[in-house]
This record gives sequence, structure tokens and C-alpha cells, in this order.
Amino acid sequence: MPSRPEKSPIRLVRFGDIQFGPRFEHGDMARIAEVCGENDGTELGVGWARLTGARIPWTIRYDEVLTVFEGQLQLHADGRLYSLEARDSIWLPAGTELVYEADYALIHFAIHPSSWASGSGAAEQ
Repeated sequence: MPSRPEKSPIRLVRFGDIQFGPRFEHGDMARIAEVCGENDGTELGVGWARLTGARIPWTIRYDEVLTVFEGQLQLHADGRLYSLEARDSIWLPAGTELVYEADYALIHFAIHPSSWASGSGAAEQ
């Protein structure tokens, strides 16, 4: 079994200090900032996302909880439309096919496993 990095020490992350960067091929619609994740030696990935003029199809390859802090998020999944406003949260199990849609939304997310993209976590969906 591959060795995992040692867990990083406690780190305070002030929202005003975080740097948002483009999210894969959707960088014009989605920018993210990680708080913790695989590089910290944890299977818990946490961060922030800013969606602007977004319509992003995606299949969740990890368990996720999203909380909208600003704006509104429309989430199309399982033949339903979920409308989230500020302070609303939604649970999304791995394997969920969905479309994120937002004119503007600031979202906080928590995912497990954080290593989904590198393939060193749970089996891919």
C-alpha cells in the first residue's frame, strides 16, 4: 500500500487571503480555492468555489456536500431541479450525474476522498 503524506499542522485560512484559480476546463465559469486536501495528508477535501455564468455538466466521483454562501445555484440531477440559495446545503453521493448552473454563486464544498483526481483514493465511478 502506498505511503500517505504526513498530515499537515493546523492552518488558519482567512477568506480574504485565499486565491481562486481556474477549475479544469471550466475556468471561465468556475474558480476554486482549496482549504485542505490530498496535499495535507487527509482524505477530506474542503474549499470554496465561485461560479459565474456557469452551466457545467459533471459526474461526481466523490461524496460531496455543497453550501451556498452567496447568490443562487441551480443543480439538475436525477430528473429534478434543486434550487439553492444562501445558507442552503445539498448532499451529493458519488456517481451522481448533474449540471451546475449559476449566474453567480459563492459555494463552500467538502468532498471525500480528496484524492479522487489522482486515482489514489476510492475506486473511480
